[in-house]
Amino acid sequence: MDGSSALANGRAPAARRVLLYSHDTFGLGHLRRSRTIAQALVADDPDLSALIVTGSPIAGRFDFADRVDHVRLPGVVKLADGEYASHNLGIPLQETVRLRSEIISATDHAFHPDLLIVDKEAWGFRNELGPTLEAARARGARIVLGIRDVLDEPEALRAEWQRKGHMEAIRRYYDEIWIYGLPEICRPLEGLGLPARWEEEDRLVYTGYLRREPPDWPEIGTRPSDKPYILVTTGGGGDGTYLVDWVLKAYEQDAGLDIPAVLVYGPFMAPDSRSAFDRRAAKLGNRIRVLSFDSRLERWLAEAHGVVAMGGYNTFCEILTLDKPAVIMPRVNPREEQLIRATAAEKLGLVRMLYGPRDGEGPEVMAAAIRGLRDQSPPAARALPGMLDGLDIVTRRVRLHHDQPLESNTP
Repeated sequence: MDGSSALANGRAPAARRVLLYSHDTFGLGHLRRSRTIAQALVADDPDLSALIVTGSPIAGRFDFADRVDHVRLPGVVKLADGEYASHNLGIPLQETVRLRSEIISATDHAFHPDLLIVDKEAWGFRNELGPTLEAARARGARIVLGIRDVLDEPEALRAEWQRKGHMEAIRRYYDEIWIYGLPEICRPLEGLGLPARWEEEDRLVYTGYLRREPPDWPEIGTRPSDKPYILVTTGGGGDGTYLVDWVLKAYEQDAGLDIPAVLVYGPFMAPDSRSAFDRRAAKLGNRIRVLSFDSRLERWLAEAHGVVAMGGYNTFCEILTLDKPAVIMPRVNPREEQLIRATAAEKLGLVRMLYGPRDGEGPEVMAAAIRGLRDQSPPAARALPGMLDGLDIVTRRVRLHHDQPLESNTP
């Protein structure tokens, strides 16, 4: 990259470059986390540019800050039997993975980053990141593995990491691991075999959660009314039909539930489910407003009285940042990640968890939880030290890498 575009705009080419890998076979979590980090890095350093390599099929529906861009990898999709397949290309999965791997390698070679931040999958999807890790290590680039606060139930996680050889990749290539959360919620790598010296050498870092600032409302007529409302969000929406159905049943069977709800399906909810929910919502009049998707959902959350949501990482960060009373209905399959996060957060007084096997699953249960948001304390009332320091810690570590390089990773 010769920087001609930057020079044409009167700017010098970025002196520091960060490549973020986000495998994204499904959902929004990895891309949104990578985008949040990338945009914080360029805001902190005017001489830095960040490029995200992602498999998300909706990456183009997000806007990116100046000096942040993305490269879209051919998509893969998880089938009902747990196997994967090429999303659109109609070629064997092995060929899709090889194509993705070569695109990643070519991007790394052309962009030539001095820092590589890998989200969650140490080898990438089906080991597609291997050649890039080798090249980055050979030229002396720093390599960081970033993981969310909770991964899965410990026994299942140990089996997965052993099967995928994650610890081998960490020992061979990685300089640091950043955990985007707090140990009071979870210690996700405990018992997985990470050498104790990593924490002693300040190479295992709990950053705190990644705060999310709501953007402005540029469009006239899209802003919510001044009346209080709750926001109901499923995240990506692929597994959110149960939550939406439960909320709609609460409003259908309780005419006295008078606080309006803004219900966001998410981009991956099946069209037939959305259509059925649309018909039910229409019968409820102005008590329910529905949205398919908004890439700037933080705006809606910022002005909501409270939140009813799945328990995904990004939604949790938004709830903490914007200090909203929240009811979390965690997903339990295929991972227990959301249940672990919501259970810990409830014990700490940060949110309320609504868990069917414990609390019941009737419409009256959801209606009572929604009403309870009026008197529920916001997270700030029980805030933990460093709870929202994630982006500050990340930008500080990146400056450390650039200004005072650490010693090279050794086995």
